[in-house]
Amino acid sequence: MNREITYGENRRKSVEVGVGGVRIGGNAPIVIQSMTNTNTEDVEATARQIAALAGAGSELVRITVNTPAAALAVPEIVKRVADLCEPVPIIGDFHYNGHKLLAEYPACARALDKYRINPGNVGAGEKHDGNFRRIIQAAIEHDKPVRIGVNWGSLDQELLARMMDENSRAPQPHSIHEVMIEAMNRSALESAAAAESYGLPKNRIILSAKLSGVRDLVAAYRNLAGRCDYALHLGLTEAGMGTKGVVASSAAMAVILEEGIGDTIRVSLTPPPGGDRTEEVLVARRILQALDIRKFEPSVSACPGCGRTSSAFFQEMAARVEAHISANMPVWRQRYPGVENLTVAVMGCVVNGPGESKHVDLGISLPGNGEDPLAPVYIDGKPAATLRGETIIPDFIGIMEKYIASRYGNARPCQSN
Repeated sequence: MNREITYGENRRKSVEVGVGGVRIGGNAPIVIQSMTNTNTEDVEATARQIAALAGAGSELVRITVNTPAAALAVPEIVKRVADLCEPVPIIGDFHYNGHKLLAEYPACARALDKYRINPGNVGAGEKHDGNFRRIIQAAIEHDKPVRIGVNWGSLDQELLARMMDENSRAPQPHSIHEVMIEAMNRSALESAAAAESYGLPKNRIILSAKLSGVRDLVAAYRNLAGRCDYALHLGLTEAGMGTKGVVASSAAMAVILEEGIGDTIRVSLTPPPGGDRTEEVLVARRILQALDIRKFEPSVSACPGCGRTSSAFFQEMAARVEAHISANMPVWRQRYPGVENLTVAVMGCVVNGPGESKHVDLGISLPGNGEDPLAPVYIDGKPAATLRGETIIPDFIGIMEKYIASRYGNARPCQSN
């Protein structure tokens, strides 16, 4: 059975939300979000990073709006982005003073496509409700959706303290982690209910409850998904750097997504100083593709190598094939609709090479140590050619180009969702 159909059948039903020209929830594809790390007051740097993130595949981009100067910069940023790339919805991230900035800078409020607020950071006591209401009123006035994003590092302390006290008096107290997760979900749900009572419709509300622990995140979203039909944004907050962040985010979101939970995702990686911010977008795309939820580009399988493989030739070949695909996808996507579903295998020896190559659309089995210096090529599971010599890589890429043109060249353009 097609995995994408299985996922669609099992997917949690949520209310659809429109953000700019992007559909979230309902039957829409899961959407990838990212966030800039520039100073929003720097219009040029922020606009260029938004364009880079969008170019890498981010379908929503969030920016910090934390000062009057940042709020003033937003309309110009939106204009610059429109000159640099295809339209991408831009989200304003507000903490502490969002109620003031949205009221005092209406051009900023109009220019943004969505607001993100944290109910734990809109004020304490009586000020909390008033400030929250002012943000919701701005969203209603400008017809903007809102993500109510609860974060365990900035949870409403009054709510948490009250729930901790209640738990301590219970006959069978829950663990601190359980109380914290319940407090996060209650904060999100009560805030959403308040927003609706002020007049913001359900199809303008997205919720999130983000933690930095994998198991805690899974527990929180399972609980939240079972208690509401709001669209949900997924993300492991403060995931960390490098492979640690990639593995933790992948482990957490794979479990949640496989259960049909989630409408947008963000992989919150910490880049090294001066590092490429777009890496988080690439990881998000690969998570969705690995789960067969969405397809973005052809999949290339390659063996890890062992003592049977001769030199590093197969590694070089796999890298060059992937690089060729990535470089050509912008053109292929337009010229060959459906090419993202192509599967390719570059294998290093006879043990698994022929078998793996027969299970993909296009595969090659390179000679290992002691094997004949021949590289059989398989197309649609059948032997199609035998390559040899120093031109194996360009010859195989040429075969791949012809296969793509033949298989996808006459395809009708896909209808956008």
